[in-house]
Amino acid sequence: MGYFVLLTLHLFAAIIFVGIVFFEVLILEGIRKPVGRETMRTVELAIAQRARRFMPFVMLVLFGAGISLAWNYRDALAHPFASSFGLLLSIKILLALSVLAHFITAMTLSGTGKLKSRHFKIIHMSVFCHVVLIVFLAKAMFYLTW
Repeated sequence: MGYFVLLTLHLFAAIIFVGIVFFEVLILEGIRKPVGRETMRTVELAIAQRARRFMPFVMLVLFGAGISLAWNYRDALAHPFASSFGLLLSIKILLALSVLAHFITAMTLSGTGKLKSRHFKIIHMSVFCHVVLIVFLAKAMFYLTW
């Protein structure tokens, strides 16, 4: 697969994932109090059920394309402290792996019925912070140098 196709797949998957995270944190968290605990719990369970159906495919495309794209920069990744690009890309990859761990945790808790509102909120806030940094690094690694 060509670089452009991989980049496009990676970007669309990232848009879907980041868009959902932003919606859940910025919109859903804002309606938590007015909607009430029981209704919010129902909404969270419905979101988790829907996410279990299609988010694994989004994550597969996101990480599959990301790994393929990173292969092009394997020399920079082999020596991450040798360049600002290599360091920023390495940090971006570490953050992405942390997001993947969060995602697996959320899917596991959801699948076993142990995903509580507290977990839902904490995981989403953490992932939100991660994706904000990842989006920043995605651009910064091409423009920041030292």
